[in-house]
Amino acid sequence: MTLTRELAEWSHEQKCEKAVESLGKNGFTAVYCRSGREALDHIVREATGAQTVGFGGSLSVVDLRVADRLKELGKELLIHGVPGLALEERLAIMRRQLTCDLFLAGANAVTLSGVLVNIDATGNRAASMFFGPKKVILVAGRNKLVDGDAAAAVKRVKEWASPPNAKRLNFNTPCARTGFCSDCNSPDRICRITTVIDRKPRLTDVHVLVVNEELGL
Repeated sequence: MTLTRELAEWSHEQKCEKAVESLGKNGFTAVYCRSGREALDHIVREATGAQTVGFGGSLSVVDLRVADRLKELGKELLIHGVPGLALEERLAIMRRQLTCDLFLAGANAVTLSGVLVNIDATGNRAASMFFGPKKVILVAGRNKLVDGDAAAAVKRVKEWASPPNAKRLNFNTPCARTGFCSDCNSPDRICRITTVIDRKPRLTDVHVLVVNEELGL
């Protein structure tokens, strides 16, 4: 490893640990994972007592190949993004995710002060993060960390996450064509619901895994 790379890795580690410390002070169960493999192992352990596992459509979770492991363990996977589902079928799965045993999703942004910021189009993912499921695990790669306030986190999401997600989902938005947010009024706009979770919700067991790898968008 070059000296430049070594110092960059040290810097990433410090930021990850700072975020974990702050999340812990804000009441979350915060875990520093040195790798995606550590994050996967944590999720599998926490899923031991769960029968139904909801997936919030996170590329970070997809990157970890969590679904494959949990399917092998006999869990019922609630995944609304399976190709070929009719709208009513998708909605039925989304509603079941609200009361599942374990809900898995990514965080769009995590501030170093321990605040979670997410932007949704429908709201099913964001809603399941703070009330309903028995346990929630949110995965945040080091690329999701923001050294700033909630407004800076929102800026990060709209600049780096929303345009490629709109493109991935084949939505007809300006950002899906240009790669830049224009605060559009498109019918396909995905930036419709912004949530800021600055403390652990009172009745929801929320784990945040801060992973020292780039995961998701």
